[in-house]
Formats: sequence, structure tokens, C-alpha cells
Amino acid sequence: MISRIDLRGDALPEGPALRDLLPRADFDVSVALEKVRPICEAVHHRGDAALIDFTEQFDGVRLERVRVPAEELTRALEGLDPDVRAALEESIRRARLVHREQRRTTHTTQVVPGGSVTEKWVPVERVGLYVPGGRSVYPSSVIMNVVPAQEAGVGSIALASPAQAEFGGIPHPTILAACALLGVDEVYAAGGATAVAMFAYGTESCPPANMVTGPGNIWVAAAKRFFTGKIGIDAEAGPTEIAVLADSTADPVHVASDLISQAEHDPLAAAVLVTDSVELADAVEKELQPQVEATKHIEDRIRPALAGRQSAIVLVDGLDEGLRVVDAYGAEHLEIQTADAAAVADRVRNAGAIFVGPWAPVSLGDYAAGSNHVLPTGGCACHSSGLSVQSFLRGIHIVDYTRDALAEVARHVVTLAEAEDLPAHGAAIKARFEWKVPESK
Repeated sequence: MISRIDLRGDALPEGPALRDLLPRADFDVSVALEKVRPICEAVHHRGDAALIDFTEQFDGVRLERVRVPAEELTRALEGLDPDVRAALEESIRRARLVHREQRRTTHTTQVVPGGSVTEKWVPVERVGLYVPGGRSVYPSSVIMNVVPAQEAGVGSIALASPAQAEFGGIPHPTILAACALLGVDEVYAAGGATAVAMFAYGTESCPPANMVTGPGNIWVAAAKRFFTGKIGIDAEAGPTEIAVLADSTADPVHVASDLISQAEHDPLAAAVLVTDSVELADAVEKELQPQVEATKHIEDRIRPALAGRQSAIVLVDGLDEGLRVVDAYGAEHLEIQTADAAAVADRVRNAGAIFVGPWAPVSLGDYAAGSNHVLPTGGCACHSSGLSVQSFLRGIHIVDYTRDALAEVARHVVTLAEAEDLPAHGAAIKARFEWKVPESK
């Protein structure tokens, strides 16, 4: 059901050579890019009409309008199962606690007497948030996108999720109910690349956004790449990943269940166990079969995900080697199930989010830990972070110098300008002192 990669014995290679040995899904955004280009251009030139045509083509439903009427959000919230509502409200509460603490404050540094640099943090004016709606319904992704944007102080928030033929062309009612709980009333029935193009260009119904965030399939990732430079994006999210670093103290039942929990997302989902214990590897492999048989989505998601090239049990000589492997892999979700898991987690450098010990499974982070589940995939955790309040803020430096403060450093500025062969830079300083730079004090 799942393959093995044995990295014991020989010394582990460095850098790319080690990464090349590790399992990873095929996810070629560059190929998809050429397929989304005409879709994006059609939305640019035809606006809502293109959105309606593509929704009929891809989602099998002909819309009368792209924006979801406010009464549909109200109706969805009124019809929401009370237990689901309570769970969503608790998830929102916990996410707000965590994300509210992330907000940065204005800070002024007095560089010299009369010379200061202030950094202030300003939210983007308008964001378009994308919530998938293909194989599953993700009200949790509404929370993970909306809460950090709200806590950052974004003034205009719009959300898009694919139209559902089952519900007459609106997004899934649970998505709409989550929007209503969060006070987001600008919602569009648009999916995939069309939704990203709608936010990037704007249409008759939807004003353009400064930034687009949220997970999605390869078409969403390709559209984000297409618009990079025109709008801000969070990341080109690929298939979900879990890596578990475990030793002989780990419970194979827990490890197997956690691998399966991510495999049920998508047939390209990655489930990786890194361990120095052959006994644990054997026990987990044995445990996978009955747990898979007892759940849903077996043939269309879980089995192909576990059997795919992106999933494996990786055997290493020891914990140090295991840490090198998981750092090279840079997992979206990394569980540490070892003795003294907190100390081991502290040594990890590359991961989207780290889950410490047996009582912090990835499923907790997906819904109600308070952390954000929109995380870097495909090894991007080696250089990128997950979605947070910072994602929606821009740092702006405010430089304030008096005449005396400028005079004190003017000679250095002119010297550096001349060293870079940019004499006009130096002249801009000299002009303030009648073309004579004062002597440094």
C-alpha cells in the first residue's frame, strides 16, 4: 500500500541531492499555466459573461449572476446544523486569539539626533479569498483566510468558491454560513482560475483586488503564477502533505491514522513517515490496511495517495538523520512523535506547521488549534511561511531627518553615490547645501 525508501547506512547527501531522494507528487504548474492563460484573458475581456460561461462548462450549472445574494447567506446560516455552527464558532474564536497576537505595531528608531526611521504596518485595501469546493467542502478554509485578513485590518474582503449544481449554482451552504458567521457578505460563485482572474482584473460585479489568497488545485496555482506581479498572492499551493518524524516510542495506530487523514484529501496528497525504527515502520504498514478499509474515499483518494510516488516510509539511522530528512523535505504539516518531542521540534528548521507529540495531530490544526492551515507545500516551507496577519500587511518606512542630521551624514551619501557612478544622487544632497557638502562633525 505504501512504498519504502531506505536511507540507512551511507551518509546522507547534502542539499538538492537529498531532496531528490525524497517522495514528491508530480505538480507541474508551468504546464497548467498555458491552459489557464486563455481563461484569464477571456475574463479580462468579457467579465461576468465569461465567468458564467466557464461556470457552465466546468461546474455544470448556468448562473444568472455571479455574486451570491445576501439572502442566500442568511438562509444558509439559519439552516446550519447547530453542532456545526458551534464547532465553527469555536474555531473562529481560537483563530482570532492566535491571529490577533500577530498584528505588528508602529515602531520608531532614533538613528541620530534629529534623524529617525519609523516602520508602520498598513493592510492591503482589498483582498480576494479563495475557498475550494471540489472533492470536499471547506468551511474551515473560510475561517483560515478571513480571520487573519480581518485581524490585519483589511477594509474590503471578498470571497469566491465554486458554484454547486446541487445547490442551484451557489457555493456550498456551509461555506456561505461560515461567511455569514464572519460578517463577510461579498461572496461569488466562481471557481478555479476564473475566480483568480475575477479578483485580478475585476468584472462588472466584482471590483479588482490587491491580493488573492487561499488554497486550491493546480489551476488555481497556475492562475496565481499568471498574475504574479499584477496582484499579491500568498503561495502556489500544491497537494497537501504530512510528514511524521517518529521513533520507537510512537503509537503505530496514531501514525497510521494521521497519514490516512491527509491522504483522504486528494489522490496526489503526500503521506510520509520518517523513522529509525523498523519495528514501527512494520507496525504502521500493518495498521494502514484495516484503518483504510474502515473509512470513506478509499479508491478515489486514499489508496492512490498512499500508493503514489509522493508517499513513502523513509528509514534512517537515527534521529539526527531523520531531522536532516524532514528539513530537506520541508513538509506542509510535520508531526513529531518521538521521545521528548518538544525538544526535537525545536530543532526543526523547515516546516509549514509543526505538531508536537501524540495529542497534537494535524487534524487539530486543520480545524481548531487556533493556528492557520493555509501552509506552504511542495518544499516551499524551506523559504516561505503559512498565511497569517503579516500576509495582509505592508511595512512602510517613514524617514524623517532635520537639516543638521542630513548634514552629519551627507559626505558619506555623496561618497557612496560616486562609488556607484550615480552622481545625480550625490547632487541631490549637495543641492541642499548650496553644492557644498558640510564637513562631518
